[in-house]
Amino acid sequence: MPMLAELVDAVVGVDTHRDTHQVEIALPNGAPIALTTISNDTTGYAELLAWIVDHAPGPRLALSIEGTRSYGVGLARAAAAAGLIVLECEQPNRKARRGKGKSDPIDAHLAVLAALRLDADRLPVPRADGDREALRILLTARQELTTTSTAQTNRLRALLLSGDDTDRHLARGTLTDARLASVARRRQPREASREQAVRHAELRRLALALREAARTLKANRIQLQTIVNDVAPGLTDRRGIGPVSAAQVIVSFSHPGRCRNDAAFAALAGASPLQASSGRTVRHRLNRGGDRALNPALHTIAVTRMRSCPTTQAYVARRTAEGKNPREIRRCLKRYIARQLHRTLTTAMTPAAEATG
Repeated sequence: MPMLAELVDAVVGVDTHRDTHQVEIALPNGAPIALTTISNDTTGYAELLAWIVDHAPGPRLALSIEGTRSYGVGLARAAAAAGLIVLECEQPNRKARRGKGKSDPIDAHLAVLAALRLDADRLPVPRADGDREALRILLTARQELTTTSTAQTNRLRALLLSGDDTDRHLARGTLTDARLASVARRRQPREASREQAVRHAELRRLALALREAARTLKANRIQLQTIVNDVAPGLTDRRGIGPVSAAQVIVSFSHPGRCRNDAAFAALAGASPLQASSGRTVRHRLNRGGDRALNPALHTIAVTRMRSCPTTQAYVARRTAEGKNPREIRRCLKRYIARQLHRTLTTAMTPAAEATG
């Protein structure tokens, strides 16, 4: 299995920041050739591409960029458009920094070394833009809105529980849109005390905010469904896969080739079992690594199928009879779902669909 160092003439390591980037170009053996600093804008990107041409010993080049989804996103796009191999470099950990210290030139050099150690067929290519980025933005907004709505719901329930019998009855039930509307329509008593006035205003504010959040979440779900249908037609037709879970799976999968096979996709999802055997005990345990946003999506799909899919329910019954506990059964299901999703997405994301992303 060839290493990246065997296939390139030079590697460019980039330590990204908000205003500037520190850049090093080095030979395949890791020996630095030159070092420079560029501005984080289109002018700086053009200067860097010209600087690389002046210093590179050959045409086969790779850029190892830290933060391709944040400060380095502009440079990653410019380099990819110029035909360079762009690699996603993780931030150096403490072990990598040990004995080297911390500075921008050091981090740029560590980005070079991280790239040179890669297998040529396992290159961490940045996630695709376009529709995938649109899905990521919608998912981030949904997560933020859901967290805020949960806090507001708890706050509203607490206020209702400290009110009269009618309020306490509302607090114990489901806060439907009709109930929220009734709270929002309340009028303040004419001779209300300061405490009552403040309580009334806060109840109205929270009820209105929750109703608006519910409308926004509904619109968000429709947008997710539309994009998912365009990117991976038929994905949500599979049992247990809704637009939110499907969107997260697509964002993590990104594009055909990011994960070389279903085993790599399962590892990315943290759904590949790890050996935990000792002596006469032979067992596996959950993989707590990988993409921690993708793992809950697989969990949601697995739990939904366990509740509503006869085939899955029969599988659960059979594995239970074999002595597996519920956690082990879910782990097996998530591994199967990861395999199924990888194959489905690889097939569904045709070149025609990719052109829209």
